[in-house]
Amino acid sequence: YEVAQRVGIEKISEMARELGLGYKHELPISGVARGLAPTKDWKREHRGGEWLIGDTINAGIGQGYVLASPLQLAIMTARISTGRQITPRLIRSLDGVEVPVEEAPPLNIPQEHLAIMRQGMYEVVYGQRATAGRSKILAEDKKLAGKTGTSQVRRITKAEREAGVTKNEDLPWDRRDHALFVCYAPYDAPKYSVSVVAEHGGGGSKAAAPIARDIILYALYGELPPLEAYPSAQRREIRDRFARLDLRAPGEPTQGRGRA
Repeated sequence: YEVAQRVGIEKISEMARELGLGYKHELPISGVARGLAPTKDWKREHRGGEWLIGDTINAGIGQGYVLASPLQLAIMTARISTGRQITPRLIRSLDGVEVPVEEAPPLNIPQEHLAIMRQGMYEVVYGQRATAGRSKILAEDKKLAGKTGTSQVRRITKAEREAGVTKNEDLPWDRRDHALFVCYAPYDAPKYSVSVVAEHGGGGSKAAAPIARDIILYALYGELPPLEAYPSAQRREIRDRFARLDLRAPGEPTQGRGRA
């Protein structure tokens, strides 16, 4: 909260856009959201009021007027991990011929600042006070870095705070918090970034992080990962889960007109 007040909303929004938020990434699909990195001018134009210090505090933790899609969160994570202005695309090749992609330009962020963020994301998974410690990957060359998140759905009144806030699990499902987790791997040589939003899932470490880890593990190995990639206490559960999976091999791409 204090950092948000010191920095101010204009610089917060500027940095959000640098990381891919508040911007519509053009893809040949419907429903691509622009999101929102609010500014003082935006509030005057769209809400008819002046920006308040409380708005800045809310924006500093991604709440209030801030809006971000799972795609934007994945792009943000990719940019932090690579230090470059990564943009999304859907087409990798046409009729077996890979579509060339120019190297993305570097971010306008000092490398030492990005290094601090990456180290912090690593500590979220592997540190002594890791909030996502149960979703770590043990393979040395495939370790991930990530960040948990919780998106509050309902407004908590002053009266409820004084009487005691109702626990998330005691609320109706559609009033519970959303669970978020973003991550990238490998930590030392980023190749994939993932974002997971579990609607009304509660805490990100419990609901979203395990899903993100499984997605990124499959991407890294190209198949079901070995049990040794998981913490030993989870391997029996993971083995039983694998045994119940009904996996289907993906179909081979067909030749023809390339359409997205």
